[in-house]
Amino acid sequence: MVKRKVSIFLSAFLLFTFFTATAVYAGQPVLKQGASGNDVLKVQTKLQAFGYYTSALDGEFGPATYKAVIRFQTDCGLTVDGIVGQETLQALERFNPATFSPNRGSIGDRTGQSIVSFAQQFLGTPYVWAGSSPRGFDCSGFTSYVLGQFGVDLPHAADGQFREGVQVSQPRLGDLVFFSTYEPGPSHVGIYIGDNQFIHSSSGAGEVCITSLSAPYYSSRYLGARRVIN
Repeated sequence: MVKRKVSIFLSAFLLFTFFTATAVYAGQPVLKQGASGNDVLKVQTKLQAFGYYTSALDGEFGPATYKAVIRFQTDCGLTVDGIVGQETLQALERFNPATFSPNRGSIGDRTGQSIVSFAQQFLGTPYVWAGSSPRGFDCSGFTSYVLGQFGVDLPHAADGQFREGVQVSQPRLGDLVFFSTYEPGPSHVGIYIGDNQFIHSSSGAGEVCITSLSAPYYSSRYLGARRVIN
């Protein structure tokens, strides 16, 4: 009888603990770009302690915080969306740098995934000739801005970027892909995102968009890919 009561007590305690923890996390706000306040500051502080965030602890969820969240999610095998929801909050609470081992392939693969996720947040950003900021991009301004957030310094010109890094026969996530469009030689550039697709700032579309490498216009003008990340 005593053992049965103990068993019932333990079961009730575990259920209470589970639902209490779930309620605590469920009550946390979903944090994403544009958010600010103490909750963002707490996330920044944890990410900084774990080596993912290196900017000012200002409580502002801007591009630097977004990039840090993307890298953390990628390394932890989480949904990579740059949003701090329940899944990411729980991972931050459980994270132990002393025992942690990234579980998504090589460092280059993980960086490539982070680059792709970071680039995709700019889908729909207007095409602006000579633009190189989130207010508007041209093709090389877009690639130089995105890769610049990951420590890669690229010139603001497609032909100049074509001379960077190393040529590769098969692109992987985060590699640059080049095309000869309005003039001979490399005059257009994008970022390979997998599944035979690339993201780029297109003058024809008037915005940052995703296109298949097999699209007739681009497949006939494809020059190759270059790897500028390790």
